[in-house]
Amino acid sequence: MNPPKSMASRRQQTLRHPSLRRDLPVNAGPLFRLLCYLLAVLAPLSGVVAATARPNIVYLICDQWRASATGYAGDPNVKTPNLDRLARSSFNFVNAVSVCPVCTPYRAALMTGRFPTSTGMFLNDAHLPDTEVCLAEVLKSAGYATAFIGKWHLDGNGRAAYIPPERRRGWDYWKAGECDHTYLHSHYYTGTSDVKQFWEGYDAFAQTLDARQYIRDHASGAQPFVLMISYGPPHFPFNTAPPEYTALYPPETIKLPPGVPPEMQELARKDCQGYYANCTALDKCIGDLLQTLEETGIAQNTIFVVTADHGEMMGSQGAPPTMKQVAWTQSANVPFVLGYPALTAGQGRTIRTPLTTPDIFPTLLGLAGVKAPAIVEGEDLSPLLRDRRETDRAALYMAVAPFAGHGFDQEYRAIRTDRYTYVRSLEGPWLLYDDIQDPNQLDNLVGQPQSAEVQAKLDARLQAQLKQVGDDFRPAQAYIEEWGYPLKPGQSLPYTAGKGAGFAPHRGPAVRQE
Repeated sequence: MNPPKSMASRRQQTLRHPSLRRDLPVNAGPLFRLLCYLLAVLAPLSGVVAATARPNIVYLICDQWRASATGYAGDPNVKTPNLDRLARSSFNFVNAVSVCPVCTPYRAALMTGRFPTSTGMFLNDAHLPDTEVCLAEVLKSAGYATAFIGKWHLDGNGRAAYIPPERRRGWDYWKAGECDHTYLHSHYYTGTSDVKQFWEGYDAFAQTLDARQYIRDHASGAQPFVLMISYGPPHFPFNTAPPEYTALYPPETIKLPPGVPPEMQELARKDCQGYYANCTALDKCIGDLLQTLEETGIAQNTIFVVTADHGEMMGSQGAPPTMKQVAWTQSANVPFVLGYPALTAGQGRTIRTPLTTPDIFPTLLGLAGVKAPAIVEGEDLSPLLRDRRETDRAALYMAVAPFAGHGFDQEYRAIRTDRYTYVRSLEGPWLLYDDIQDPNQLDNLVGQPQSAEVQAKLDARLQAQLKQVGDDFRPAQAYIEEWGYPLKPGQSLPYTAGKGAGFAPHRGPAVRQE
């Protein structure tokens, strides 16, 4: 899509720098004239264009990569040199949480900037309602080229089903599949063909090659682009990483964090071998993409985000490996590194201000100079990046109708601040952790006299957050019925096409009205 005429004209004017081509004074000397000429010629190379032209956006979603499983976060095992370098020169949000720590709900909140209780997208394999306004649609209307590569998981018509262009929510370049964790033979569809194709070899490497080519093809154009790459790893099965990466992590050398019970430690070390191997393989992808941005000369004016849809418990709190959805930090806290050299000038910052998934949509738009739709519920955090300031806020996250199993199907509402995690269950206050003093969340402060004042303040903040998004925190069954799901608590929608597939949540005639 070509940019609207007004935007194309605006970008053209920026590139020409008319302010540097004014008529020179008749008495201007040769040195002054030479200086003006050099300014006009060299300004694009010095970042003047970057300050005025809309930035490109490259957004990487990794599946199930918890925030602590990086070198820069202090994990003693994993090797992530490229991500570590990026974090040192970027905005590193250390208190980013997944709004509902499981695949489809996160992706729906990312694409809409809205909470799961507002869209009904709180279960896996639901179809994102066609009435929702999505990120790529807004950016496309602002003149962006749009591209999506990898795992979609928002169509709901079966994990192997073809997704036609009209259901791609504004993404024009398309090499994606609904959901496939067969990393050595995963499928995708492209263009308008319903013929299933397969990535060659380890899919994250093949997807990265395709993304690098997309960047090269669009680097020299006047139109900005947004490229979203949605990787499947390090989500289980963990034993699918390339052998040379698996060999880096002998299970007997892996150091587990405190909080993994003895009976789970052998399994956790075995699964960590593959988990970390996939993380390091993805780190190579990150490095390759950053290299391509540098080689094409567009790194300066490109927003580059690395994050995840949710984390991984890996035995912590007694939750078995592969577990997410739960409220603890290993599940909910995700990496969120945002590089933007035009803004950071290579000087990284640790951002302690919390961020939740719906905040990402308006924040990206804010950085791009695009107005967010009024229906968006997240907060634009771009001012704190531009103004180099922090703000006192709480990030809301939740489990509306969890289906994790293993005795972990507890509904909850939670907030994370720059210091604390506070969680309510339906029975009342449930968890309170000081994340600075107790990063592994081993000492629950709920009900302890010395924490009573903090608990009361956090509870009031949580209640205010829920009121703001219109959520009165009811049992799972109430939301299932409100949104018309043909399910019972603890269930989720089918993986395959057929009965129950393609379900889009909707409020029916029996909706509760206050």
